[in-house]
Amino acid sequence: MAAELKSRSEGRTMVLTLSNPEHRNALGPEIYAAGVEALNAADSNPEVRSVVITGAGTTFCAGGNLQRLLDNRRKPPEVQAQSIEGLHAWIEAIRTFPKPVIAAVEGAAAGAGFSLALACDFIVAADNAVFVMAYSSVALSPDGGGTWSLARTLPRQLVSELLMCGERIGAARLNQLGVVNRVTSPGNSLEEALALAARLNERAPNALASIKELLNDAGDTALTRQLAAERDHFVRNLHHGNAGIGIEAFLSKQPPLYP
Repeated sequence: MAAELKSRSEGRTMVLTLSNPEHRNALGPEIYAAGVEALNAADSNPEVRSVVITGAGTTFCAGGNLQRLLDNRRKPPEVQAQSIEGLHAWIEAIRTFPKPVIAAVEGAAAGAGFSLALACDFIVAADNAVFVMAYSSVALSPDGGGTWSLARTLPRQLVSELLMCGERIGAARLNQLGVVNRVTSPGNSLEEALALAARLNERAPNALASIKELLNDAGDTALTRQLAAERDHFVRNLHHGNAGIGIEAFLSKQPPLYP
């Protein structure tokens, strides 16, 4: 069966499923392109409030297809560069997507699969899930923004161990370190991710979009500029119709119903 990215709806959540059963949901150019297309469709659809990315079966994603990488060694370097650009376009699309994105991880999240999970706003993982940056084990270096994400969330010495030694790290440890949000029993990560998505879907989309944008910029922005950005977002959201709904609902002790 060919690798594909399956899409379906669960209420107001779009579920994207990595499906490449012969290669443990390994990634490839067709999946990158489908991922960007799916997010573009979700962005323009007001009925979609969140996205969950998961893997078919008992594996989240094995990363890159090593056979394809071996074949690409026989081709001009531009071929692999173009493939990585496709992956990076999807990673950037996830980071800049104005709605919450949740990774639901079962089994292994390896290489670019780990990078893909890190690009999401939330990670829900089964307690037997294993995360590994195995690039150095085959004499390669990371892609998919893995170095960027890990360097901003974990101490340098631990990141060096994960990247240079290719050490495995479990969901429970990453939960303790603040990288994984929820740990579930095996087989229940998608259900828990959908429950989290349902909670997020009840909140004002414009406010969540502002929070995500502010978080994306915070790591590289001076305090003065970040304060100005927070001011501008706050004022814009205060004068959005949803603020009236939210404040009035809070004062009347009723749940808000955002359109």
